Amino acid sequence: MCFPERVICCEIPAVSRPFVHLHIHTEFSLADGIVRIEDLVQAAAREGMPAVAMTDLANLFGMVKFYQAAISTGIKPLIGADVWLENPADPNKPYRLVLLCQSTLGYRNLCRLLTRAYAEGQHSGKPCLGRSWFEGSVSGLIALSGAQEGDIGQALLSGNQAQAEELARGYQKWFPGCFYLELQRTGQPLQEDYNHAAVHLARALELPVVATNHVMFLQTGDFEAHEVRVCIQDGRVLTDSRRPRRYTTQQYFRSAREMSELFQDIPEALDNTVEIARRCNFRLEFGRNYLPAYPLPSGMSIDELLRQKAEAGLEQRLKLLPAARLEAERKTYTDRLDLELATIGKMGFPGYFLIVADFIQWAKDNGIPVGPGRGSGAGSLVAYCLGITELDPIKYELLFERFLNPERVSLPDFDVDFCIEGRDRVIGYVTER
Repeated sequence: MCFPERVICCEIPAVSRPFVHLHIHTEFSLADGIVRIEDLVQAAAREGMPAVAMTDLANLFGMVKFYQAAISTGIKPLIGADVWLENPADPNKPYRLVLLCQSTLGYRNLCRLLTRAYAEGQHSGKPCLGRSWFEGSVSGLIALSGAQEGDIGQALLSGNQAQAEELARGYQKWFPGCFYLELQRTGQPLQEDYNHAAVHLARALELPVVATNHVMFLQTGDFEAHEVRVCIQDGRVLTDSRRPRRYTTQQYFRSAREMSELFQDIPEALDNTVEIARRCNFRLEFGRNYLPAYPLPSGMSIDELLRQKAEAGLEQRLKLLPAARLEAERKTYTDRLDLELATIGKMGFPGYFLIVADFIQWAKDNGIPVGPGRGSGAGSLVAYCLGITELDPIKYELLFERFLNPERVSLPDFDVDFCIEGRDRVIGYVTER
């Protein structure tokens, strides 16, 4: 692997190489991003880029919106996050690291890491990842070093080559074959010093390098609007001469040609952006519902259990009817119950009814007041028999089809009211259950 010194030749223009942006903060990076997702996807399409990444700061809030927008435009969406990494020497100045999802496993690991950062790693309002968390918890992720803002970058800039090598070997162990030294040329102080040191480190440890532009806005003209966003976050005004200038006008959505000119001396850093895009194949599936599995008695199906409980509940409810009405309307109740059970089974929602009945009964058993039911769910006789509602839909001529209808498949949705005094206990029970 050979990385020549940077040489800019004005007479011969650089050949444009394919390039994919892998480090972008959108409007969901509340501290410093102003890139709107629809505009980002359109910009990638105009530039002929096959893929583009969203790596918001310590969150995945815009993931679904970004994914759907990219897919609809024919752009491959790359999902990831720009994360804070603990700095044991100064907890108030954490390092940076970029994590990209290769697969569903990687996405789940990234979610766990971010959740843990918010729950356990808060430093000065920043959710930081601990290095020790990486052991056995980063499969399916690709890591970019964070350039000069990463721990390796800071070690190189301080002249501590031994520490930089130790840190890099640690990442090689945690992310085997999936760790890249990140290079940037956005006009930040000491950036070229870092890039030269990083290239030499890459050569020594046989590490791949990758070029990013740490995009904060789409066009150079958006810089001042971005600075306003940053000032709002920092509680400062634009005219404050003492405020830190952490960003430059060059952190825009550069074209592949611009990046080719910028990194013509390190073409491998450009090629690796496309290689990483090829390696990231996390897919989201929409339109399929995943319900928790209700525990079943041995040898019984979910449909059989629902019928058993509903029929037992019906018998209890029928005992409340006057004898004359019971004799006249028993068949009406049993026919309606059969119809509803068939529809619920056909649409795949027996487990949903059993789950809702379970936590409502738990609330009643534990002295937490529960509402009698409202909305279209009150039209279900099965719900009435299971104790989910307390309204007799036959008596009040309520329609089950308003709640569940095979012609319009959608998730059932019971509106359940719990007393505010015990609502948290019910949520806790559902979580544990």
